[in-house]
Amino acid sequence: MSSRRPWRLAGALALALTLTATGCGSGDASDKADKSATRSFKADNGDITIPTDPKRVVATGYAVPVLIEADAALVGISTWPRGIPMMTDEDRATYEKLEKVAGATAAETNYEAIAAVKPDLIVIGVPAPVLADVDIKRLESIAPVVAIGPTRPDAWREQSRQQSDAAGRLDNFEDTKKAYESKVQQISDKYKDVLKDLKFGHLGAYGEVGSGEFHREFAGSWGTNVAVDLGVQYYGEVKKKGGGSADVSEYSSIEELPASFAEADAITYTVQADGTPADAVKYVLDNELWKNLPAVKAGRAFPVPYTEAVTYTSALKTLDALDKALAPLLES
Repeated sequence: MSSRRPWRLAGALALALTLTATGCGSGDASDKADKSATRSFKADNGDITIPTDPKRVVATGYAVPVLIEADAALVGISTWPRGIPMMTDEDRATYEKLEKVAGATAAETNYEAIAAVKPDLIVIGVPAPVLADVDIKRLESIAPVVAIGPTRPDAWREQSRQQSDAAGRLDNFEDTKKAYESKVQQISDKYKDVLKDLKFGHLGAYGEVGSGEFHREFAGSWGTNVAVDLGVQYYGEVKKKGGGSADVSEYSSIEELPASFAEADAITYTVQADGTPADAVKYVLDNELWKNLPAVKAGRAFPVPYTEAVTYTSALKTLDALDKALAPLLES
């Protein structure tokens, strides 16, 4: 997989469910019963027998922010640089202090470091094409392994629910989900009258300047899926679906920009956390073809940071960003 395309990062997740031991044995006996209790968990790699109450969990990739937010029993994680700007101060502090047992890609898994933290559960969240970069058998010799991999960009909702369930943290998940849904309702009510008749396009962040390509995202992609929850309508679809993210985004020559966005009444575009565009986006914004798009000339091109949310807590930041970005529509 090309490094310019997202979904290259492996993720591992951990699970923890609380068991109430019964009986009249000693405390030591109860502890032993807890540690030996298992359950079957359906994962990408099959039905896996996992501890009911894991005490030492390793998480990598997409599972890192989910399980940090869920307050799972983490003893090791991979690095997750792309998600740092979206973390709360508390979650960032947790991230910084946890032992790093893998890098930002599946190929950077440090098996010795994972073994050293003595996990009783490892769950991997990489997409199927990247799973080949992980030595599953070697990890299984350390602890049970559960794989829950990303598919389409908007599938983070279900995947984070599965990860939270595996970690025994569904209550935490439901709390953050409710907070997200409450804010969605609040913001969508605010914009429903101005959004209902507008067709949007989205310029993504993964174009290739050297190849003269721009990145167009449709409904369900990284930059669009949270906005869709607010009632933003992204028109069109990819010319040819290729599975995963290729079902909802495509890469086209800059010369195709006018045709691609010709019907857009408004355009959102991805920017970095500090509000500045990455090189691939700046390349498009500086082009005369962009400046002559009807939506741009009408003043309806809106920059949006925090477009790579993979948890409900991080998506709250995306909602705030969209609320700020779309505010000019209320004035027109």
